[in-house]
Amino acid sequence: MFLFSVCLIFPSLFVCVTGGKLPEPEVKIEVLHKPFMCYRKSKYGDMLLVHHEGYLESNGTLFFSSRKHGDTNPVWFTIGIREVIKGWDKGLKDMCAGERRKLTVPSSLAYGKEGKGKIPPGSTLIFDIELMEIRNGPRSHDSFREMDLNDDWKLCREEVREYLKKEFEKHGYSPNDTNHEVMVDDIFKNEDEDEDGFISAREFTYQHDEL
Repeated sequence: MFLFSVCLIFPSLFVCVTGGKLPEPEVKIEVLHKPFMCYRKSKYGDMLLVHHEGYLESNGTLFFSSRKHGDTNPVWFTIGIREVIKGWDKGLKDMCAGERRKLTVPSSLAYGKEGKGKIPPGSTLIFDIELMEIRNGPRSHDSFREMDLNDDWKLCREEVREYLKKEFEKHGYSPNDTNHEVMVDDIFKNEDEDEDGFISAREFTYQHDEL
C-alpha cells in the first residue's frame, strides 16, 4: 500500500491564485499573563487544552465558564481547522503554555448574524482564555493547506491526484504513473468517512492513518 504519510514530509509547492477578498475584522488580543519561560508557542495543527470564560461585550454577561459550567474541566481542541470560532483560531496562535489572553472577537469571527444559545445575533464577544497545555496534533495542518489548492478547506480527488504526481516526480518517478488512480481510490476509501467525495480538514486531521 502506498505510504502517503511519507509524501507529507515533502509538501508540494502549488500556489493557488484567487480573486481579491476584503480583509476580515481583526481580533483584539491582550496578554493578561505570560510565563517567565516559554518552551513552545502554539501553531496551527496543535492540540490546545484551555480554560475559558466568555462574556457579551454589550453588557458584560457571562455566558459560559469552563471552570463553573459543565464538568468544570478544561477543553481540548485543535487550532486552525475551524473546530472552534475563527476568533479563537486567530487569537490563540503563538501562545505559551501558562499564558492568559483576553480576546475581543467581532461578531463576524464568532457566531455572526445567527447567534448561538445565550449569545444574541451580531454579538461581539470577550474571552478570558488560559492555555494549560500544548500537544502535537495527529496530522499536519500545513500539509493539508499545501494540498488544498483552492483554499476551500476540503480535498477533492484532483487535488490529491496532483499532489501525488508532484511528489512522485520530485523523487524521480513518473508523474503519470497509472498506479496514481488506484492510490487516490484507496485514499478516499479510507479517509472520506462521510463519503461526500471530499476529505475535510477534520477527516484529514483526526480520522485515519493512511494519509
